[in-house]
Amino acid sequence: MGSLFRSEEMALCQLFLQSEAAYACVSELGELGLAQFRDLNPDVNAFQRKFVNEVRRCDEMERKLRYLEKEIKKDEIPTMDSGELVEAPQPREMIDLEATFEKLENELREVNQNAEALKRNFLELTELKHILKKTQVFFDERENRDVDDSLTASLIEESVYGTNMMDLAAKTGGQLGFVAGVILRERIPAFERMLWRACRGNVFLRQAEIDNPLEDPTSGDSVYKSVFIIFFQGDQLKTRVKKICEGFRATLYPCPETPNDRREMAIGVMTRIEDLNTVLSQTQDHRHRVLVAAAKNIKMWFTKVRKIKAIYHTLNLFNLDVTQKCLIAECWVPVLDLEAIHLALRRGTERSGSSVPPILNRMETKEIPPTYFRLNKFTKGFQNLIDAYGVAAYREANPTPFTIITFPFLFAVMFGDLGHGMLMFLFSLWMVMNEKPLIAKKSTNEIWNIFFGGRYIILLMGVFSMYTGLIYNDVFSKSLNIFGSEWFVKDSNQAIFRRKTTMLDPKNGLTDYTYPLGMDPVWQVAENKINFLNAYKMKVSIIIGVIHMMFGVMVGLWNHQFFRRRINVICEFIPQIIFMTFLFFYLCILIFHKWVNYSAKADLKPELINEGAHCAPSVLITFINMVLFKSSEKVGECEPYMYGGQEGFQKFLVVIGLLCVPWMLCAKPYLIFKQRQLQHNKFDNVNGGSVMEEGGSAQLGAGDTAAAAPSGGHDEEESFQDICIHQGIHTIEYVLGCVSNTASYLRLWALSLAHAQLSEVLWSMVMRIGLAQSGWYGGIVLWAIFGAWATLTLGILVLMEGLSAFLHTLRLHWVEFQNKFYSGTGYSFLPFCFESMLEAAQNAEVD
Repeated sequence: MGSLFRSEEMALCQLFLQSEAAYACVSELGELGLAQFRDLNPDVNAFQRKFVNEVRRCDEMERKLRYLEKEIKKDEIPTMDSGELVEAPQPREMIDLEATFEKLENELREVNQNAEALKRNFLELTELKHILKKTQVFFDERENRDVDDSLTASLIEESVYGTNMMDLAAKTGGQLGFVAGVILRERIPAFERMLWRACRGNVFLRQAEIDNPLEDPTSGDSVYKSVFIIFFQGDQLKTRVKKICEGFRATLYPCPETPNDRREMAIGVMTRIEDLNTVLSQTQDHRHRVLVAAAKNIKMWFTKVRKIKAIYHTLNLFNLDVTQKCLIAECWVPVLDLEAIHLALRRGTERSGSSVPPILNRMETKEIPPTYFRLNKFTKGFQNLIDAYGVAAYREANPTPFTIITFPFLFAVMFGDLGHGMLMFLFSLWMVMNEKPLIAKKSTNEIWNIFFGGRYIILLMGVFSMYTGLIYNDVFSKSLNIFGSEWFVKDSNQAIFRRKTTMLDPKNGLTDYTYPLGMDPVWQVAENKINFLNAYKMKVSIIIGVIHMMFGVMVGLWNHQFFRRRINVICEFIPQIIFMTFLFFYLCILIFHKWVNYSAKADLKPELINEGAHCAPSVLITFINMVLFKSSEKVGECEPYMYGGQEGFQKFLVVIGLLCVPWMLCAKPYLIFKQRQLQHNKFDNVNGGSVMEEGGSAQLGAGDTAAAAPSGGHDEEESFQDICIHQGIHTIEYVLGCVSNTASYLRLWALSLAHAQLSEVLWSMVMRIGLAQSGWYGGIVLWAIFGAWATLTLGILVLMEGLSAFLHTLRLHWVEFQNKFYSGTGYSFLPFCFESMLEAAQNAEVD
């Protein structure tokens, strides 16, 4: 957890590897996942690097594996994943893998081509069978001269031409020619119209649908087709009809004219279809066996190929020395893991059989290192929330450890309901308890993946919401009377029943004790419940907001001390904390003072009349008068101030707070100007022959002049004009932000009140109707209304209100809290790691 507060210390190392040991060493570093390599050949084209041929070979192997995987999925064959660690194969094993994949691909393509040819032949024979069967009906009708309207689609209408095509042929003594074939069913209407227009009605078309769908040998889809036969007279019409059939992609088949020839052909077709079925079955069995054998190893093969490809991609980032026998690399590694890096390189050298050990040198650099935090499945979700705003600068204080507590707490302040929090807690607990099988399912649902990725965040939000629900004494808009109310009614029952409402006065209707935990349940039935909760939650929101922002300023002090920026401590932190404390923290003290010092029972004692509830001054009016230097007026016998000397003390606080503004604005640019002037004078003295002493007394701290980056990695010195502009913007942003950010925390009050009121409205408008039903049907009505109430509770109060509270909480952390100390200008540490690379590849496949 220590490295979570501040990123790991990183080192830039130079690595020298023998060419024969480079592959094995990089493989071991990939398994370790702790080295981020830099590209030492940025100007070299990707196709001109040393290992480009090996990368191409890996791409080709990946293509073949994807082809095998597609065929395996097409046959719905399950792939086996043993879960065992697959090491990167040696370079010489690439030849064996290539040969295996080449053999499998060729065999599978040959089987597929044979199967496609057999299926095409089978389709042709099936279509011919249907043609012989259907056209037999047509020829029988021709002989019987009986036209069946249910199977006929003639383009010749007797009312137009006055005679049938058959009659015309008989009278003229000519013989009708015909063609028969098969066409897609949806093309029949257009086919008929084209024949009518192109042949001017001088053809006779008969068609019948094939009942069963046929399989397309190319795509494997089921298609519906129809058999047709076209009668015509003359070679000219024959040519025209064949061209139209070709244009509509109709398949024509030879059809004998005599019944005996058609019968013999049908018998032969049936025999060939039976033989083809046998051959097709054997072909499919062989294809299935090949795919089942490949499915057992496909995952392992993918892992091996991807590891080889990743290794050669990384080797392409290296440089070659002049002898072409040594590879030179540069990489960022965590300082704490240097020993593990050495051990990995030693293992790689032993695996390769090289006698020359690798050399790892730590380099001195002024370049800003990457940011690296050691995370686990619990902290990863919270770190993602911070990284969405910006990756922490190198060695900058990380807000994540604090966010683990403050984020669910601020969410719960807005979402506080014991019932709703319990629903959220149970859902997240189910995800946490079943996370391994849920991860194994590899869902492609984006919304589910977001919820599952933040399961630990939701778990804490549910726990904190249950706590604040207890404090608010709110369970699905109802209250729990666990300890018994501290309020009591002195009137008799008859007096209570005679009045519609009863006023409870805290002077004589409240015991000397308070409810042990949270709100007294009597407020649930009070008519002034909203007024009371308004005042309470608004003040609590201000107190939480000021404490949260002051904590952010204190974390900024931790940053300044770590980077030894004394000038920032003197010119930024001190005036900032004074300004915040003297104005806004003082406001919180006034709230506590009012809560503690004023009570209703003090009105019963004449000597404590000024501490009675009716004399309690408004905190808001007091604060406004304080800022405006305006005196408060006495009202009746009540003192206008909470304590003696308050007016003078408040003016003192405001004056000191206002003096902090020019302090923040001018002190830092002035000190930097004087320091640079002093350094310039020292250089002039050196040029004049005097000796410059190192580390003069005017130094304000290392890195003070580099006023920008937290890591102090700049070589460039910021100009004085830029420093003044930057400091002016920073001062204005902080001063105005203290006011606007404090007001922004009032969203805690607003959303909490809205959530409670929406929950109460949903109960009174929906659930109360079901509970009011009586009689035998009351249970049925209650069951239906409870279902509607539960659905609305989950959909609106838990999901929509939860999402709204989540976004507001995120804003409070990003804008109000983190801007006090967090720059977020770093870049992530992305090590060469097989595990993350394979995980990214699997996620890409799922998408």
